[in-house]
Amino acid sequence: MKQFLLAGASAWAVFAGQAQAADLDPARISGHIQVLASDAFEGRGPATEGEKKTVAYISEQFKAVGLKPGGDLKDGKRAWTQDVPLARFETKGPVSVNITSGGATQSWTQGEEIAIRAAQTGVDHVSVKDAPIVFVGYGVTAPERNWDDFKGVDLKGKIALVLVNDPDFEGGEGDFGGKAMTYYGRWTYKYEEAARQGAIGFLVIHETAAASYGWATVKNSNTNVIFDIIRAKPAEAHAPIEGWVQLDKTKALFQAAGLDFETLKALAKTRAFKPVALTGATISIDYAVDAQKIVSKNVVGIVPGAKRPGETLIYSSHWDHLGVGLPDATGDRIYNGAVDNADGIATMIEIGRALTKGRKPDRSVVFLAVTAEEKGLLGSEYYADNPLYPLATTVANINMDALSPAGPAKDFGSSGNAASTLQDELIATGKAKGRSYTPDPRPEAGSFFRSDHFSFAKRGVPAISFGSGRDLVNGGKAAGDAYAKAYTADRYHQPADEFDPNWNLEGVAQDGELMLDLGRKLANSTQWPAWKEGSEFKQTRDATASQRK
Repeated sequence: MKQFLLAGASAWAVFAGQAQAADLDPARISGHIQVLASDAFEGRGPATEGEKKTVAYISEQFKAVGLKPGGDLKDGKRAWTQDVPLARFETKGPVSVNITSGGATQSWTQGEEIAIRAAQTGVDHVSVKDAPIVFVGYGVTAPERNWDDFKGVDLKGKIALVLVNDPDFEGGEGDFGGKAMTYYGRWTYKYEEAARQGAIGFLVIHETAAASYGWATVKNSNTNVIFDIIRAKPAEAHAPIEGWVQLDKTKALFQAAGLDFETLKALAKTRAFKPVALTGATISIDYAVDAQKIVSKNVVGIVPGAKRPGETLIYSSHWDHLGVGLPDATGDRIYNGAVDNADGIATMIEIGRALTKGRKPDRSVVFLAVTAEEKGLLGSEYYADNPLYPLATTVANINMDALSPAGPAKDFGSSGNAASTLQDELIATGKAKGRSYTPDPRPEAGSFFRSDHFSFAKRGVPAISFGSGRDLVNGGKAAGDAYAKAYTADRYHQPADEFDPNWNLEGVAQDGELMLDLGRKLANSTQWPAWKEGSEFKQTRDATASQRK
């Protein structure tokens, strides 16, 4: 196996020329977004009529731009889709939450003070009565860092309160990567740890900076329908109670128990922390659950390689959003997901159109529109666990998620630090187009773990999720930062993420062209991208080196 090297100047000129001859059309991208983000598609929720419309539209567009079916084998022929079996959980009726503290009992409202996720343990009813509450700091067990927030505490029959992010988020220095979030900081890890610790559940304490989003995002994401992969023993992966709680309510609980939240939070940043019981505080939770098994769809198109069809480059983007959920202040209940992620799917379709024109690539190029990203990267997780094309000979994964419609940018980025030669090549490709690379401006948000490329990366495939730039041609960094801040606060995972005819989609088209250029280089190369020394994914990739020539 060869390490990935930068393409020579002459080769680059050929690839750049091909991309320039097939510029992505902002008007075509706009047309796709308008359809996919329309109210008729009902927010593109998995296992809904919106999914049926979405899968049909993407399949039709893949065919129209010249792709071939690349999904499941049926009767000896590839279909346009890959079946993704999932478990679906929905809260039925009211969620009753009562807190007893300081001798008084109060009710918390689902979606306001607390956001309880529908239980994923397979039960049809959850009832917890007077469960003791324990603060467990950041809820981390990391032997390689000599870190244990639990220190032998028995959490059976108890609810734990846990901080979001990891211990050195605020200070910027420590054993968990400094400001950049490790996987220990993700709420998904904390729920996994709840099951391992035998707790009735974990409630993550919401803080906007540490979570990287406001309460509206928490409420809308966690009170909606929940999905998971089909598990033989779901109780081993999920505690009965998973949810979030507002910061002010948490501080009041601590005060009633004679504790100071800020003092214990500061202690939780150290190895000396030990779990603290909130004396006199208990929680009771009761609600019904509708649990079903459904089959969702990944949509898969392919440009078969002309010379080495068994070597595969994958472009990916998720088609789903949150569907129909709680209304916003205007009464709108449809979570259209125009930026997140209709524009990614639109761009991927147009990259497919460009790659089917002229000379076919040497390697095969797969276009993978995945389901249930918003439910925990489930569509990409299923594909990576059940690959249609071997991962050992998958060259790389280029993911696109929520590209910015704020106009052309001088720079571009990626989600987190990929620590790979694939990232180096992305940077070189952008430089050749006159654009500079800006590292993830918010590594503390844990973006590397929040997009579909992570499903590939953790299995060793060099993977990257492209990020639009913030240094806008019109308005510079101030305008780009203002757009990003407003989107996160006012539209991310909210009904307001709708198509806007005033968008300047030239920037999205240019982002697509950069990814197209990178894909052409990879698809016409004999080299293989690689993880760099020190990457946690390198050993997994190296184990399959003999399968790449």
